[in-house]
Amino acid sequence: MNERKKFFFSGFFPTDINLGNLERKKMGKGEVGRWQKLIVWCLGMELALPFFSLINCSPLHGRALEENFQGFLPANGVQLLQQKQQVVMNNGIVSLNLTNPGGLVTDIRYKGSDNLLETQNGEDNRGYWDVTWNKPGGKDNLDKLLGTSYKVIVQNIDQIEISFISTWDVKVGNGKAPLNVDKRFVMLSDSPGFYMYTVLERLKGWPAFDIQEGRIVFKLQENKFHFMAMSDKRQRIMPMPSDRETGSVLEYREAVLLTNPTNPTLKGEVDDKYLYSCDNKDNKVHGWISINDPVPIGVWMITPSNEFRTGGPLKQDLTSHVGIGAAMLSMFISTHYAGEDLALKFQSDEYWKKVFGPVYVYFNSHVRGKKHPSLLWNDAKQRMLKETTSWPYNFPLSKDFLKSNQRGAVSGQLLVHDWFINKNPLAGASAYVGLAPPGAARSWQTESKGYQFWRQADPKGNFVINNVVPGTYSLFAWVPGTIGDYKHASDITIKPGSNIKLRNVVFEPPRAGPTLWEIGIADRTAAEFFIPDPSPSIKIHQYKNTVDKFDSISNYIYLNF
Repeated sequence: MNERKKFFFSGFFPTDINLGNLERKKMGKGEVGRWQKLIVWCLGMELALPFFSLINCSPLHGRALEENFQGFLPANGVQLLQQKQQVVMNNGIVSLNLTNPGGLVTDIRYKGSDNLLETQNGEDNRGYWDVTWNKPGGKDNLDKLLGTSYKVIVQNIDQIEISFISTWDVKVGNGKAPLNVDKRFVMLSDSPGFYMYTVLERLKGWPAFDIQEGRIVFKLQENKFHFMAMSDKRQRIMPMPSDRETGSVLEYREAVLLTNPTNPTLKGEVDDKYLYSCDNKDNKVHGWISINDPVPIGVWMITPSNEFRTGGPLKQDLTSHVGIGAAMLSMFISTHYAGEDLALKFQSDEYWKKVFGPVYVYFNSHVRGKKHPSLLWNDAKQRMLKETTSWPYNFPLSKDFLKSNQRGAVSGQLLVHDWFINKNPLAGASAYVGLAPPGAARSWQTESKGYQFWRQADPKGNFVINNVVPGTYSLFAWVPGTIGDYKHASDITIKPGSNIKLRNVVFEPPRAGPTLWEIGIADRTAAEFFIPDPSPSIKIHQYKNTVDKFDSISNYIYLNF
């Protein structure tokens, strides 16, 4: 007779133990029972010994985890393993290891894989938040926003949310930005990924300082992740980090001519992280695929909302690129392509608080991903759509992240009255309409401290901007094909649950007289401008989905008319 029992060790890791067939002909019932207990005890000790070894290693580094943790996958729900120097979140699909109390990501595994982060890097250089900041006129400082205390916000079988907190103190010196930091990590049951967000705060009376850049960085295994995708057209096999080291630096250090790459087909190409920049409005999902694995794994950065990014929908920023490992970024603050106008500049008498994220780090795999990486890319896009339609999320537990019922909405119809085109106003078809902190027309392009909420109008110019964080905003707009920027006559105050319907939203573009001639279309891109061939000594990567020579420049620059 077979008997099967469930054995729980410390109430944490469930393991099925089959007691097997015991030949009752040769043993009495009591003797069988004693043998069963002995087998259970022996197997329990076999499980317990490596677990105790895991608990007692101090400090616990990635290698110890590789040897001990991989087999302990929870059968159902989300589990949290807390240790003196490390915290592990695990839902049976993804496991995430963080330093305690710093909150650095040191180890990520998907469906029993090895660590997907670059293990040749130190534990402080695999996955982290950071800001680049400076005192006015001073040198730049890098702060990885390390926590000084750790707290469990919620822990049950459906959700774990943990927090890594640091409170600024004048005694810490110049190495720490004058910010209070609350970094949050969330893992849900049956979710093939995890969420990250942070709340940054500066108090009135703290020193004046600037923030040049704020981001999340992941550095994936360079020997595993070789295929990068960040749009339907821009997907490719990437060079190795060592190829950049052996190449020739061009006009600036980020641009490197590949002279002796590991993959000979890339010889003569230029690798430059800025080639993979993207407008905020289009920067919703990007990542890497371990193309050479028997079952390739995809790792994706999904940003479900742009409300917390700086510079508005047309601000361009970095995505993924080759660095120290396969780099995958989520940029929130940067001066890229704009300079100091987009730096956050705080005066000593200024209070400020803002929630960045959540973003979702998503994992997938497919047995045919080696020959067809588009299967993983298309799945990641579908997941991105699911995340964007779920915004704002209802599960983050910080009181500073406002749910849908705590927000408001604005709607209306934008009309364009250009007397040279038509006597009567026309619909502002496909216009971009947005709410941003009060300012002059176009001020949203250099706004960096507050939230922005943008939507694209329908062919009749109708727009609905929902899930707006309460506050006072200016209403801005621009219309593809129409010169100039619109600003509504009066500012708009959003309250929780408000639903404001605007009237007389009429844009009168600037015009001094009839149009004599024009070059291009006033659509905030340079898509109509021809790209000449480069020097014969430099090779431009040929994407599988060809980028048109009248179109690809829009990936890198835009013009404002």
